[in-house]
Amino acid sequence: MEVGEGVSAATPTEEMNGAGNLMDFLDEPFPDVGTYEDFHTIDWLREKSRDTDRHRKITSKSKESMWELIKSLLDAWSGWVVMLLIGLLSGTLAGVIDLAVDWMTDLKEGVCLSAFWYSHEQCCWTSNETTFDDRDKCPQWQKWAELMTGHAEGAGAYVLNYFLYILWALLFSFLAVSLVRVFAPYACGSGIPEIKTILSGFIIRGYLGKWTLLIKTVTLVLAVSSGLSLGKEGPLVHVACCCGNLFCSLFSKYSKNEGKRREVLSAAAAAGVSVAFGAPIGGVLFSLEEVSYYFPLKTLWRSFFAALVAAFTLRSINPFGNSRLVLFYVEYHTPWYMAELVPFILLGVFGGLWGTLFIRANIAWCRRRKTTQLGKYPVLEVIAVTGITAVLAYPNPYTRRSTSELISELFNDCGALESSQLCDYINNPNMSRPVDDIPDRPAGPGVYNALWQLALALIFKIVITIFTFGMKIPSGLFIPSMAVGAIAGRIVGIAVEQMAYHHHDWIIFKNWCRPGADCVTPGLYAMVGAAACLGGVTRMTVSLVVIMFELTGGLEYIVPLMAAAVTSKWVADAFGKEGIYESHIQLNGYPYLDVRDEFTHRTLATDVMRPRRNDPPLAVLTQDSTTVEDVETLIKDTDYNGFPVVVSKESERLIGFVQRRDLTLAIKNARQKQDGVVSSSVVYFTEDAPQLLASNPQPLKLRRILNLSPFTVTDHTPMETVVDIFRKLGLRQCLVTRSG
Repeated sequence: MEVGEGVSAATPTEEMNGAGNLMDFLDEPFPDVGTYEDFHTIDWLREKSRDTDRHRKITSKSKESMWELIKSLLDAWSGWVVMLLIGLLSGTLAGVIDLAVDWMTDLKEGVCLSAFWYSHEQCCWTSNETTFDDRDKCPQWQKWAELMTGHAEGAGAYVLNYFLYILWALLFSFLAVSLVRVFAPYACGSGIPEIKTILSGFIIRGYLGKWTLLIKTVTLVLAVSSGLSLGKEGPLVHVACCCGNLFCSLFSKYSKNEGKRREVLSAAAAAGVSVAFGAPIGGVLFSLEEVSYYFPLKTLWRSFFAALVAAFTLRSINPFGNSRLVLFYVEYHTPWYMAELVPFILLGVFGGLWGTLFIRANIAWCRRRKTTQLGKYPVLEVIAVTGITAVLAYPNPYTRRSTSELISELFNDCGALESSQLCDYINNPNMSRPVDDIPDRPAGPGVYNALWQLALALIFKIVITIFTFGMKIPSGLFIPSMAVGAIAGRIVGIAVEQMAYHHHDWIIFKNWCRPGADCVTPGLYAMVGAAACLGGVTRMTVSLVVIMFELTGGLEYIVPLMAAAVTSKWVADAFGKEGIYESHIQLNGYPYLDVRDEFTHRTLATDVMRPRRNDPPLAVLTQDSTTVEDVETLIKDTDYNGFPVVVSKESERLIGFVQRRDLTLAIKNARQKQDGVVSSSVVYFTEDAPQLLASNPQPLKLRRILNLSPFTVTDHTPMETVVDIFRKLGLRQCLVTRSG
């Protein structure tokens, strides 16, 4: 399709009679017509009609020859090819990021002597001296202090390890923030608010560029490894969308049509969540529920395919070595009971409250960053936060490790083989049951020790995440908010378990908890808490539950998860309707018409339209009496995106609408290419040239760029309807008319 055809209403007669005598260069399309400026909104209707035109051309041509038929088939297939490429690339990137994060997180504590590119776990797998009880200790893996001084234990070694941990963390975060600042300022943050805005039809050039992709991938590894309280999930959506944009530029069908490109980006977002969580279906639902604005059925199938390919690629890389797509795969063996819904719903309430608190505090802090001196020193801010995080995190074993490892330990059920502190129960010596189903036992000292460490970790995570999210480094929000919920859930779970053990004759426990049975699974509470907190922050419901059970493989627990997700959404919505992403969109002032907002004002189109009653009159062009000079001054004096074309100044009857960008390009082009166009030439938008005297310079015909069917409403249309029209059709402007 030729780019110049923004208009589908060009009649066949004009080619025949109109401009035979004039050299009408505008019948040849010229470059860039119908494209958009940076930070402008696209016109969905126009994009859609241009795509239908292109399609019609291809279909009619495909009947002519074999070659054209093959070309039309290739065109039809290009969508699926793009999806395949997106899936392969984003899956590969996610696998590489996972492996690199694993290795660099362990690098802060020690190094593998047999092969320095092994992480702690891989190092001890390859070793022969590892016993099952001490599977974390093997001679090949040495902490830094042991390597430098030869002493593994003692105060000196602890201090040295502590110091090196902080040093590595500072180094990683400094590298990350410097790279972002120098090469790709758009690579910071989570990227989901901006992607939501882009998908609703806004243009931010360079936000999904090659540099952003490269820098975001590298700095994401650095930022996550530095031990800051952030996740890699949100940024992976941005990375996948960058991949989508990269492959769009290979096919003119997508690179020339912003509307079609948005469909590809929706599917890419699904692939991003799919690799972030190993949840392909959750990814598709996330894209549908959270990110996308315009989501036709075709996009649903395509995003399903992209998510599938991405998950498959990640699975073949196998970054965690357990042939699962995720770190936190769990298997619980016990059912849940109706009475447990009470603590689950309480966890939902906690999640909603934490979501509200987090959004308010984080937005206040980000606003502060925007308005005060703080925003001028991004590098210092990142280094300060990293320093504080590292100093506070190292003493507590639960905050020292990476957040996803912490979540995975909190989700785990205590089997007979668990060595973690959380599983230090007092065993009954004469117990003779199968290993699989260990009955509830009284908690030992290790559990109580773990409990207060977890309580400290909870407070630490809650506070530090508020200051971390929104700094000038790639930072996701999923993992930290899941960590907060999982810690809270595990604490509640252990409390319920001990209560059931010591008071199994109470009425609530009586019918489902016999002495010596395994009734309460604390890991399940951690899972429910994680879902509740994530729901409170992002306000997802359906996709959240699907992601959670794909993530953990716990299909029996859909009802507890649903109960917690819905409760947390209700509680959080009571305090404010916006999730964290919508709040950040508002904070950054992006134009985003949320489909979910209610429009309450009772006004008519006359009250809202410009110009108001006492403003200067509307800037218009006439169909056959404006000169080139008039047009140029009009463009210079105003900053509107386009101008209505009317019959004459006296009768302002509407003929069409012309875009400002197309107008400037057309005039610039005409001055270069067409002879006889000077400042006093008349511009005309009619079929035939106006009758001019012979002495007048040659007129300029711009019918080609005129949109003959602009969207109009009458002056008494209620504003609710107008807002609805803008939302549903994705308009860019709408003209208000009275009797034409």
